[in-house]
Amino acid sequence: MARPEQRCTMVQFMAFIANLCAYFALGRSTVTVPLLLWSTESLPPLSPPVAGHIVPSSQLTADLTSVLRPGPHTVLLFLQDKLSKEDFTRYGGVYGNKQDGVFLNLEAAMQSSASSLVLPALEWSAASDAPALLQETLGVSPVLVDPDTLSGLQLNPANSTLLYFNLPYCTGLHKSCEQVLRSNDEIIGKVLSIMKDKNMLYTAIYTGLQPSRIIPETSMSEQPPGRSLLQAPVVDDVRAPIMFNDSGATCIMLWAQNLNISLTTNMVWIDLATQTPTLDGSSCNGTNSVLVLNYPSGIVLTFAMSQKLFPVSARNWFTLDSVRLESNNTAVAFTGARGIYAPAEYSFHCMSVNSFRDALLVRGETNLNTTHWMLNFVNFQIQGFGLANGAVFSYASDCAGFFTAGIWMGLLTTLLMLWILTYGLSMILQVHTMDRFDDPKGPSISVPQTE
Repeated sequence: MARPEQRCTMVQFMAFIANLCAYFALGRSTVTVPLLLWSTESLPPLSPPVAGHIVPSSQLTADLTSVLRPGPHTVLLFLQDKLSKEDFTRYGGVYGNKQDGVFLNLEAAMQSSASSLVLPALEWSAASDAPALLQETLGVSPVLVDPDTLSGLQLNPANSTLLYFNLPYCTGLHKSCEQVLRSNDEIIGKVLSIMKDKNMLYTAIYTGLQPSRIIPETSMSEQPPGRSLLQAPVVDDVRAPIMFNDSGATCIMLWAQNLNISLTTNMVWIDLATQTPTLDGSSCNGTNSVLVLNYPSGIVLTFAMSQKLFPVSARNWFTLDSVRLESNNTAVAFTGARGIYAPAEYSFHCMSVNSFRDALLVRGETNLNTTHWMLNFVNFQIQGFGLANGAVFSYASDCAGFFTAGIWMGLLTTLLMLWILTYGLSMILQVHTMDRFDDPKGPSISVPQTE
């Protein structure tokens, strides 16, 4: 086994887990990292994910438990500081399958392994939980190992062992990401070669602590004028959703690109999404949920939701009953008069929720001091019930109707063209040939000539 100076102390490991929890607390549940698993042993069959499917933490937990639960295992955990699927597609290897790629050792290990599994899109939180999950499943503490000292370790195949290898990612100090990734691939190849020399069966996992972005983006202000490709700019930092926990479980989630409010007559907008609120006064239960956002500027925004059974649809629906805006001991309530509802197990999403144009929020109170108050929520999503999957929104019910303006324009244009075609065909069908003709054998018309 490992020497004492090589073994991670409990304090170091707890600090490591704390860093992982800090990353998880950022709430980037939609950000993904890849995970590659291969083994020299014949593992239980694991079904690969459906194309485009983001693998949740629960599925990873079930897969690792089914793989590692029976019998002792030697697990090699290669944790890179940052890793994204784009690293493979750009630099070749498992995904790119380039001959000159940098992941040659990794690809060879995957192809020659007895069992393998590739998760291209794994929830970032799930990847961060992998070390703790492996420790709990194997029942052993991780051993931080340097590849140069691995050959001197005495490994007992009768006991479970968790070897942890930390791999760097390119930063401003490195000349090339390709060189760093190639060096990491050589480290993986060296470790696997040592394990082969020791005649040790192992299961290896390669993933990242957080995603990386290797595709550079061009600032809109730096783009030259003229024609350009239509594309949405990539956002570097995704703001974490607001989550209210009750009894250790998340029961309310809210996210918005902008939470704009206007308290002045000249429509000066304040974006509350840039501020961090406290959730004092929030509550949730099986029928009612209240999310209270208390901002440092003294503004309070309250979302009241409820759910009940509608016999016509034979299912529970939740509605956003009201949004209450309070400032300087003055308050006004906006009711969700139309369109703010969704099945109880879904979330509600809308690109624009406002109180002044195509309003989904209608003023419910009359107060002369608040007649000019307005709300404008951009890319708004909320869920107050059915958050069984933790810090992830459920399937979203969007406010956009099926018959949008573009669809109506297309239908009307098509109907107009069909009417013109039908009218033209009917006019052509009404054309008939003459049934009477002049007799050419009859007397001709004579015109007398005068001198």
